[in-house]
Amino acid sequence: MKTLFIPAKINSEVNARKIQALNIPEKNIAIAYSIQYQDIAEKIKAILSKKYKIVGMLQILGCSKTQFPKNTQAILLISSGRFHAVSLAHSINLPIYILEQDKLRKISEEEIASFGRKKHASYMQFLNSDRIGILVSTKPGQENLKRALEMKNKMENKKPYLFLNNEIDIRQFSNFDIESWINTACPRMDFEGFTFNIDDLNFRHSKDSL
Repeated sequence: MKTLFIPAKINSEVNARKIQALNIPEKNIAIAYSIQYQDIAEKIKAILSKKYKIVGMLQILGCSKTQFPKNTQAILLISSGRFHAVSLAHSINLPIYILEQDKLRKISEEEIASFGRKKHASYMQFLNSDRIGILVSTKPGQENLKRALEMKNKMENKKPYLFLNNEIDIRQFSNFDIESWINTACPRMDFEGFTFNIDDLNFRHSKDSL
């Protein structure tokens, strides 16, 4: 059975007056957006181009790392959900601004630091755990079974288990006797600190560290 993926567009009017009044200190701006907000992002670009240099328009693919132009000084993210913005801010050394009801808000250093602390705590939980659950999504673009198996084979001093599913629901985690969860699917999925991303593991360590 074939599956068709049809992007849904967000139907929302852009308040040109409020967009024109936005005050971003940096002048070289990259606009990033999720596919649902593409039309809105294009309208915002047209308005801000009169005031700023728009160095790039990039669609954010949640499960991949976005490369921004070298002359980017700040990023305006047009999307929904604050987690995505904080995750992006943590991964790059650039100011991230988001629009919330036509009001500009910068992702704060405290939000970024808090995100980093959660990632560190998840990593320490992994290091000190014996029974490890490795989450594998079956969704196209998120499936990472090969890397999951490679990781499983490296864990000589732990007891790893693979969990394959189309939908990953953290509410089901408590049903399994697992001490730490590793996410091999989309690294920008919000698991509320319950998992550690496979990309964050440093395989330069010896097998004994796993």
